[in-house]
Amino acid sequence: MPDSDKPGKIIIEGVTEGGEKFRPSDWAERMSGNLSTFRGRRIQYSLFLKPALKNGVKCVVLDRSLKDKDPEQYQQIMEFAKKNNLRFCDELPGDEEPQELPEE
Repeated sequence: MPDSDKPGKIIIEGVTEGGEKFRPSDWAERMSGNLSTFRGRRIQYSLFLKPALKNGVKCVVLDRSLKDKDPEQYQQIMEFAKKNNLRFCDELPGDEEPQELPEE
């Protein structure tokens, strides 16, 4: 589990610790929808939580600053990931940058 007190972002991958693909396939969009808004009939994902694709795997990118802004929402996201045994990784300089999924 990542150190939640460090600055930066946490990537929660759509793969379990056992290496299985997490279902449903739209889990990242659903989770990110909790903090999204609509503008001009299009969904706009929050800067704090957004779906992405890293190495062909759906994931969510969670900004650690959400812990200060909305601790309850942050805790719910972390508990969901732990409960479902999803893989965490820290976004480090030089790592392949996750590609944002297009907004709907």
